[in-house]
Amino acid sequence: MKYIEQFQKGYKPPFQEQGSAPGLQAKLDPQPLNDVTADGKPYKAANKLEGQSVIVTGGDSGIGLATALLFALEGADITFTYTTKEREEGKAAEQEIKKKTNGKVKLQSLELDLRKEEQCIVLVEKHLAFHGKLDALVLNHGTQNANTYLPTLPTEQWHNTFDTNLHSFFYICKAAIPHMPPGATINFNASINMAVGHPELIDYTATKGAMIGFMRALSNQIVGEKGIRCNAVAPGPIWTPLIPATMSKKSIETFGTTVPMGRAGQPVEIATAFVFLASPDSSYISGQIIHINGGTVIE
Repeated sequence: MKYIEQFQKGYKPPFQEQGSAPGLQAKLDPQPLNDVTADGKPYKAANKLEGQSVIVTGGDSGIGLATALLFALEGADITFTYTTKEREEGKAAEQEIKKKTNGKVKLQSLELDLRKEEQCIVLVEKHLAFHGKLDALVLNHGTQNANTYLPTLPTEQWHNTFDTNLHSFFYICKAAIPHMPPGATINFNASINMAVGHPELIDYTATKGAMIGFMRALSNQIVGEKGIRCNAVAPGPIWTPLIPATMSKKSIETFGTTVPMGRAGQPVEIATAFVFLASPDSSYISGQIIHINGGTVIE
């Protein structure tokens, strides 16, 4: 099979500095691929999530947008979140999903600050009020800012990273689990960095490691008692707006080229794994991590 350019070894998308994280996907050129697979063809849906009602956090761009779009193409009704900074992208994402599904699924987008517990509760309440049920959570939102020397890492950044990437996951799960039926799923977007330890993303890496511990313990607590499966996807490196311009020149120059496949991944390549984990195809999988990282072996 002949891969299109973005999936070929050695392909490296050009970086565009935006000065803060997350960046805006609309400013990226070329655009990350949300629903085009490696053969250059549109994603082929098979109604794998028909009848499901799903929350996808951070669904305005990157992996979150690709996941929300593929879930909708698979027949799921969606609530996705975005931040105030990403309001324009959130509205654009909503229109893109409606267009590509011909308006056949119920969709709402919510502007929320998920660092605050009350906002996480509002997310679950508004989803239930709009859709009536909750079959799957995809906890995807996150933040990262590079730092090359721990003594200079601002304490405020450390707390903000944990508030965004970890504490909010606890708040949402706490609010959501009582409303989720047997067979429901909770799926986390982690990172390759939790296993390899990125030297410029210490706070981010720490949250992703804690996320995996949380996911595994939660699975052991609820999969047997409530029949709710919990899994994680650990991507890296992926072409998304999350990558901070504050990374060192070396990290930027080698982005994606150091993995065995020799290229960065595309959001669609992560979103397909989330579809699998939320579908009956993965009914005997819980407490596990799917490593989508260009061939890096994680032991």
